[in-house]
Amino acid sequence: MQVGIDPQQLGLQLGSGAVIGGVIGFAAKKVAKLIAVIIGLELALFKFLESRGILSVDWNKLSTGVVKTGQAAGSSQPPSWVTTLLSTLSVSAGFVGGFMVGFRKG
Repeated sequence: MQVGIDPQQLGLQLGSGAVIGGVIGFAAKKVAKLIAVIIGLELALFKFLESRGILSVDWNKLSTGVVKTGQAAGSSQPPSWVTTLLSTLSVSAGFVGGFMVGFRKG
């Protein structure tokens, strides 16, 4: 049994995956930066309101929640959509490469 690989179809899948990955990577970095700015401003606002006596923030509970969330994210199994994405290797390879390029340029 011989498996036929069409180089044109493989190139099309890799190329389209790379373009889509690049666009999503670029957008993901922009969104990540925006979220980081919003969280930073929110924490600064909390500190300001706390210094004025308007708000009382339990910083230990706040940081403990972040640590627990990070540990849960690191120990869980990948979602089923990740497994499906990895099973389509030709498109996934182009997507990952494009995502990395887009994320770095973003």
